[in-house]
Amino acid sequence: MQNIPSVDLRDFLSGDPERKQKFVNEIGKAYEEIGFVALKGHFLDDRLVDDLYSEVRNFFNLPLEVKEQYEIPGIGGQRGYVSFGKEHAKGRKEGDLKEFWHFGQYLSEGSTRTGEYPDNVAVKELPKFNEVGKEAYQMLEKTGIYVLRALALYLGLDEFYFDNYVQEGNSILRPIHYPPITHEPDNAVRAAAHGDINLITLLMGAQGKGLQVQNHNGEWIDAIAQPDELVINVGDMLSRHTNNKLKSTIHQVVNPPRELWGTSRYSIPFFMHPVSEMKLDCLENCIDADHPKLYEDITAGEFLYERLVDLGLIKK
Repeated sequence: MQNIPSVDLRDFLSGDPERKQKFVNEIGKAYEEIGFVALKGHFLDDRLVDDLYSEVRNFFNLPLEVKEQYEIPGIGGQRGYVSFGKEHAKGRKEGDLKEFWHFGQYLSEGSTRTGEYPDNVAVKELPKFNEVGKEAYQMLEKTGIYVLRALALYLGLDEFYFDNYVQEGNSILRPIHYPPITHEPDNAVRAAAHGDINLITLLMGAQGKGLQVQNHNGEWIDAIAQPDELVINVGDMLSRHTNNKLKSTIHQVVNPPRELWGTSRYSIPFFMHPVSEMKLDCLENCIDADHPKLYEDITAGEFLYERLVDLGLIKK
């Protein structure tokens, strides 16, 4: 496969059983073959997208000493600001050429999960940054829930199988700034080759070259979405849960050509995580004589902790 398939969530939401099944088949096949799709018909409107990018630029344009006030020690970077070069891909020591922010789950009043997650961090200089971030988080979460409903049907599960695992789950919205490159990088790239940790990732900002996906022949192909599309990929948790039926695909963000080193790049992934107690045991209907069980049993919380250590965000 040499390009990323495009699907339209409006087919799934149409109320027409044939269109709904068409979406289920298309997204399931794409995730078996390459692990990525470009998705139209999501719940982010143009106003929200424009507002979010505007506020994200406003934040990253703040002086470094202001941004660093929002870097919270002791929480593995789960909320607030994470400074340039701090995160690296699993198995690498070079820090990625990026800085980023984390918005986390917005719990309802009286939630039983109160105290389980770190509090969101409010930027006092930019009140609209906080408001727009919350709205985008909730619209991406809503989109992700419907994608997971389609995948549940594709896997032969109840349509709402994932709902209770992801509602009030440990999902993260991460606006990323890849600053201009000012000198020859020493074996570092904007985001080194990696697989995502979570169930699925919904990515804003894949409209230009930079994001590359490795197909099953080991070739790197550009993942470029249309302006109205999100790029959505399978993460390691979902791959593990489906015994690798749905593929978590290695991807990277490469450095631009030298003539574009002076430009910033922004992208905004939403990492959809379940609640920590979700068992990622391989689903029984994804195991057979031709597909033996590939992974040991583990919970989402245990798996996340292991990977945050691998990424350098938690020190053992």
